Amino acid sequence: MATMAQAAKLKSGDSNGPSLPGPLQRISDYPKRIQQFVHEVRVEMRQVNWPTKPEVTSTTLVVIITVTFFGLYFFFVDRGMSWFIQSLLKLFK
Repeated sequence: MATMAQAAKLKSGDSNGPSLPGPLQRISDYPKRIQQFVHEVRVEMRQVNWPTKPEVTSTTLVVIITVTFFGLYFFFVDRGMSWFIQSLLKLFK
């Protein structure tokens, strides 16, 4: 039973050494936490499925065409609505 408790303690990162009070313990853990974070980032970055150059080019082209289309669409809708409202205001003036 005692060996299982020690194994659980070691697995969770606790050591048998002297423990520091709350804030000091957190400060002393920063180098270890930063090292663990960097390691996890490297592992995740290896799993990223990076797009190829043709994929990036094609999706960029689709975005540019879509933005241009909607920009022109909203420009003409805005002009039409402006003309309609101006005509209505002149009619009731």
